[in-house]
Amino acid sequence: MPSISNRQAEIRRTILEHIPKEAEITKVEFEGPSLAIYTMKPEIRITHNRAITDIVGIIKKRIVIRSDPQVRLNENEAKKIIMSLLPPEAEVTNILFDRTLGEAVIEAKRPGLVIGKNGTTLQEIVMKTYWIPRVLRSPPMTSKIITNIRHSIYSGSKERERILRNVGERIFRPLIYEIGDVRITMLGGAREVGRSAILVETRESKVLLDCGINPGSTKPFEAFPRFDAGQFDISSLDAVVISHAHLDHCGFLPFLYKYGYDGPTYCSVPNLSLMTLLQLDYLDVLTKQGLALPYDQKDVRSSVLHTIPLRFGVVTDIAPDIRLTLHNAGHILGSSIIHLHIGEGFHNIVYTGDFKYGKTMLLESASINFPRV
Repeated sequence: MPSISNRQAEIRRTILEHIPKEAEITKVEFEGPSLAIYTMKPEIRITHNRAITDIVGIIKKRIVIRSDPQVRLNENEAKKIIMSLLPPEAEVTNILFDRTLGEAVIEAKRPGLVIGKNGTTLQEIVMKTYWIPRVLRSPPMTSKIITNIRHSIYSGSKERERILRNVGERIFRPLIYEIGDVRITMLGGAREVGRSAILVETRESKVLLDCGINPGSTKPFEAFPRFDAGQFDISSLDAVVISHAHLDHCGFLPFLYKYGYDGPTYCSVPNLSLMTLLQLDYLDVLTKQGLALPYDQKDVRSSVLHTIPLRFGVVTDIAPDIRLTLHNAGHILGSSIIHLHIGEGFHNIVYTGDFKYGKTMLLESASINFPRV
């Protein structure tokens, strides 16, 4: 069985063999569920798109292109250039820089004008600033929670980088055991409402689906998941996946980080903001009631830094033998049906959480098509 370093060296060699030297690749890092290629010429996303597509087909992993930090313009200079390239009609409200990902996050009321025809404006931003632009629609009203979340992520870039590298090391480790049985343990949420927590174990990996509380109880054995169960070992947990932002599914997540969990949490993009809001509100309610807090705001911030938001329908490696895909559940904004693809399809598990089949004015109906299920 190849060692971690041998496997990573093999992947790096495959990448370097298929990308021409003039692309000036400086390093290849394993960052979370993706392979990050750092280059002195980030425009290779466009000029060498075919080569990158070929590599993805060979190694069957997600690849992202990042500019090498050495070539990125100073943030103030980059901001001036970006603003000069964008039409006033785009109504840009903010530009933030994510040093960990090498991205310039552009918020605008009319994002289509930022992108430009066929993405030409974005390409020009890359060529002139060496930052990779990411365009977001400006929220209709200012959100303190979203502002604080982004501040935590961008101000904690070094810590975020460490987290992503550690996650990448675990995901891209070699398989030790052959695919066999899967064990599912209900640590909460079985024949009861609240404290949803389901432990999925293969011979190789352990993934926790949801980590909620029972809001109607103040007794620990009834309010919180049974993490005292013998088979639950926080140090061997590969990932946590949150289905949606209601407290009975996400309210106990920061507790894991308080007691040493250093791995990733996966959820949909809207879910990150919503569950952070509810977790902080939960602490506020407990404080006003004079009850003991199971975790504090520092632990909520830690969970934010460890969270990797995903879009619906994107297949993502979360362990050496498990791939995750989130699908719309139609329950609340960002609610997800979780599909685990285990051992190249040897097992497939779909966990719905709460879902709704009926289409509403705000939400599409829940997805019902799952490959191999």
